[in-house]
Amino acid sequence: MTHNTDLNAKLFERARRVIPGGVNSPVRAFKAVGGTPRFIQRAQGAYLWDANGQRYIDYIGSWGPMILGHGHPAVVEAVQQAVLQGFSFGAPTEREVELAEEILRLLPSMEMVRLVSSGTEAAMSAIRLARGATARSKLIKFEGCYHGHADALLVKAGSGLATFGNATSAGVPPEVVQHTLVLEYNNLEQLEAAFALHGPELACLMIEPIAGNMNFVRATVPFVKRCRELCSQHGALLVFDEVMTGFRVALGGAQSVYARDIPGFEPDLTVMGKVIGGGMPLAAFGGKRAVMELMAPIGPVYQAGTLSGNPVATACGLETLRQIQQPGFFEALSRKTRSLVDGFQAAAAAQGVPFSADCQGGMFGFFLFQDLPQNYATVMTTNSQRFNTLFHGLLDRGVYIAPALYEAGFVSAAHTEDDIAQTLGAAAEAFRLL
Repeated sequence: MTHNTDLNAKLFERARRVIPGGVNSPVRAFKAVGGTPRFIQRAQGAYLWDANGQRYIDYIGSWGPMILGHGHPAVVEAVQQAVLQGFSFGAPTEREVELAEEILRLLPSMEMVRLVSSGTEAAMSAIRLARGATARSKLIKFEGCYHGHADALLVKAGSGLATFGNATSAGVPPEVVQHTLVLEYNNLEQLEAAFALHGPELACLMIEPIAGNMNFVRATVPFVKRCRELCSQHGALLVFDEVMTGFRVALGGAQSVYARDIPGFEPDLTVMGKVIGGGMPLAAFGGKRAVMELMAPIGPVYQAGTLSGNPVATACGLETLRQIQQPGFFEALSRKTRSLVDGFQAAAAAQGVPFSADCQGGMFGFFLFQDLPQNYATVMTTNSQRFNTLFHGLLDRGVYIAPALYEAGFVSAAHTEDDIAQTLGAAAEAFRLL
């Protein structure tokens, strides 16, 4: 196993001269874990190859979209055919209608959907729509939930109960985030207090039902149930951010998982991305017809995009959605993910390393302490240096997990039992380093 990162290092040095930090999305820079980022040359199935030709078993999956693995033949063929017909038209196509129909068929909480190009754009637009529908300004989000980098969402919680947000990025004026209320995830007391204080002013509550940007933390069933009840009671819209979880944790998304325990459960708006694009830049938001018909050109809430519903992206997404509906697909994916997580747990236990893990469908996460966390503050108590040691221990052994402590991982249909076994063999050695 080569440890030579010379070509990666040369590319990183070159990139830093022309791109801020050498990357076009911060987590790729390896800043959190140290070392040199791997510059990927190609990918196929469950594997990535870097600039040195080193192969890695991939558990990032482009941060979630590659649920079929890289280069699935049917998806590649669909994209190739679409490319031959044209890259972009700036006009409607039949394929975007087909994709919209497919999404609505799989997610019955929605009656109409608008296609966009990124999760950030979808979340930002859903909030604008909620504000337009309710004629209210305030919104609730939860600490540790990431909904893209729109200004109003780049906030963290203040020190007191129901404190309005302080921007966590330079360039975001205080007045932009003054209406964003940040609460602790899974904290029922804060949730009740926030609605008691601000109920008549709240346009929406936005939540990741399974948060993937504080690793993997799921909202409890009682918490989601109370979010639904309070939104209904106070006339606010419940917005499920399923950019990560949509068509990844189950065919019907995380909302179908919660509906098993909460009869009749539905969010008012759903934000989607990643899997619905199959690796292409594509996202969406949708909900009931009465709300969605407030969107331009038939309503007063404006949203537009030059590449929205791009014909190549919709071809990729549509074929991906068709493939994941094959009989037994999610059952097999769930078994693989559970096998990986249980194997990690056993490898950690064998070395006496405190460890906890969770998974749903093809999404997983783990923590280097004993009990699964329920909020961001607990996640932040993880020993980052120990995680960094584990990350590089796996990377050096050909296993590529997220280069950051606070990111979930993803298993694809292309991962084989042998891939899982090789990963767990590498994990057994990496845990010894701890």
